[in-house]
Amino acid sequence: MGKVVEIRWHGRGGQGAKTASLLLADAAFNTGKYIQGFPEYGPERMGAPITAYNRISDERLTIHSNIYEPDYVVVVDETLLASVPVTEGLKEDGAIIINTTKTPDEIRPLLKGYNGKVCTIDARTISMESLGRYFPNTPMLGAVVKVSNIMDEEKFLEDMEESFRHKFTSKPEVIEGNMKALRRSMQEVKGL
Repeated sequence: MGKVVEIRWHGRGGQGAKTASLLLADAAFNTGKYIQGFPEYGPERMGAPITAYNRISDERLTIHSNIYEPDYVVVVDETLLASVPVTEGLKEDGAIIINTTKTPDEIRPLLKGYNGKVCTIDARTISMESLGRYFPNTPMLGAVVKVSNIMDEEKFLEDMEESFRHKFTSKPEVIEGNMKALRRSMQEVKGL
């Protein structure tokens, strides 16, 4: 099997980590990649830690398991750093992308010795300013595409706009806000 990119998402119920992983899977599929996007639940309630996964490849995927050694980890909620082993199995030549106002250098001491690339993005501010509400998944989705280079950025943005147009046909103002959040996060991610 050729190069497979594996991504693990950590968030809390209601923050959209599962939705973001599925949107990423759809966008990668639309670029001709083979994909998997799936969640893993513990207690299914708002605020409970959840994990979601993406597996993306140029060749057919024959692995059907959770991801134990991801290339990238996306942390949608910074508070999980204290309670969830987010860097467990994370490849040193990959990266961790964290929703925080802190810089990568300020976050690194909280990562239990992880020596790979650390990227940060202030998804809260981007979401509030672009969407008027706190939906961190959209900025985190843009950040993971930027950091991982798993697909052409313009193709990704085109695909997401089409997806948002389909999903929010009765709320066109939501489309513009989501697109603004994606573009802004791709420009503002730190640690590249």
